[in-house]
Amino acid sequence: MNKSLNLVGTALLLASTTSAFAASTVDLTVKGLITPNACTPAISGGGVVDHGKIASKDLVQNNPTSLPRVMLQLTINCEGLTAIAINPIDNRRGTSIGSSDFGLGMVNGNKKLGRFYLTPLNMVADTVTVQPIASGDGGRSWYAERNWELQTLWGVGAMDNATTLLPVKDLVMDLEVGTSIARADQFDFSEEHPIDGSGTLEVMYL
Repeated sequence: MNKSLNLVGTALLLASTTSAFAASTVDLTVKGLITPNACTPAISGGGVVDHGKIASKDLVQNNPTSLPRVMLQLTINCEGLTAIAINPIDNRRGTSIGSSDFGLGMVNGNKKLGRFYLTPLNMVADTVTVQPIASGDGGRSWYAERNWELQTLWGVGAMDNATTLLPVKDLVMDLEVGTSIARADQFDFSEEHPIDGSGTLEVMYL
């Protein structure tokens, strides 16, 4: 798990060379905010979902095969009320059979093995039930989202307001991990192939 920090810099002024006739300038401002409230994420089971060995003959030949869903618990503890979001990062980018899901790596050289996705459930922030929300524009606007996807930021909102990110101190939720193997008739499984999914959940301060 990664934690990000917002840094603040000084304003810079870029100016073109002044001539005898005219001078042109453009301003570049570097902004940010250093927060005293650091947040620490943790996930149960070491963040590992192990499906063990799966016989290739048990995979569906002409359709994807859904593996048993696994429940993990994600907690984020902050030193004070903090506006945070989760930035999902696919460490096997370009290998998923779904554009909004995490990849499972490649097999047989250039074939995508499948995908996995995360569904937030039973979310509680500071002892109050909350709902999952998401943002597709970097946190400027938010909407209710039951199934979190890549290319969005993930956050929590009050049960009666999905359009506003809720600052939290202690957040706990279940994460249901769903894994799917692509249709098996396209693969050569004469040798063992690992299921190689990997993702990072990065806490961002907004």
